[in-house]
Amino acid sequence: MTTVDIPAGWPATEEQARAVQDELRERVVTDEPGPPPGTGHVTGVDVAYDDERDVVVAAAVVLDAAGLAVVAEATAVGRVSFPYVPGLLAFREIPTVLAALEALPCPPGLVVCDGYGLAHPRRFGLASHLGVLTGLPTIGVAKNPFTFTYDDPGSARGSSSPLRADAGEVGRVLRTRDGVKPVFVSVGHRVTLDNACAHTLALTPEYRLPETTRRADALCRRALREATA
Repeated sequence: MTTVDIPAGWPATEEQARAVQDELRERVVTDEPGPPPGTGHVTGVDVAYDDERDVVVAAAVVLDAAGLAVVAEATAVGRVSFPYVPGLLAFREIPTVLAALEALPCPPGLVVCDGYGLAHPRRFGLASHLGVLTGLPTIGVAKNPFTFTYDDPGSARGSSSPLRADAGEVGRVLRTRDGVKPVFVSVGHRVTLDNACAHTLALTPEYRLPETTRRADALCRRALREATA
């Protein structure tokens, strides 16, 4: 497990963090299709906290996109690098997530975040932040719609509807299992929304959440238990 220090110059206030978002948001690429679903590698990243002990653990799990078998995995542990502020959660997670990705023995390919990309109040969630910093194609697949509105999609797997903000569509509400609560997909970086949804369906053959998210969640929770034992 890699141990991570808070980077020098890391934002310490909400004002500083929002200034970083404003600067990096201009670098998000939304007109590249991204890798074809079912090809190459696809990597899930997730984070677990123990705020009382000031510990955060990140996990990265690489899957073979064709068969969803685990190819590689890595974890990193560090200190919580930013207070809890809605809309600025990436600043709590980015240093350890970057370290986990860097510790992988193979290229991650597409990165799937348990959270948001452009479906974010400032249009710059974790998936976009991570994509801009690494240059990797990224998407966000979240469990809830944050503050946005939508019409319920059809009940069949693959049904979708727009996730809307005042300015238009910021993501898509996607049904990954028949009759089961949908997930909320958004572009992070270097992937189109249509392709992000296609990847999400390819990663959900049995469960509501992508296999990338399920595997990374289990690994980071286990790593957190080990780090705080």
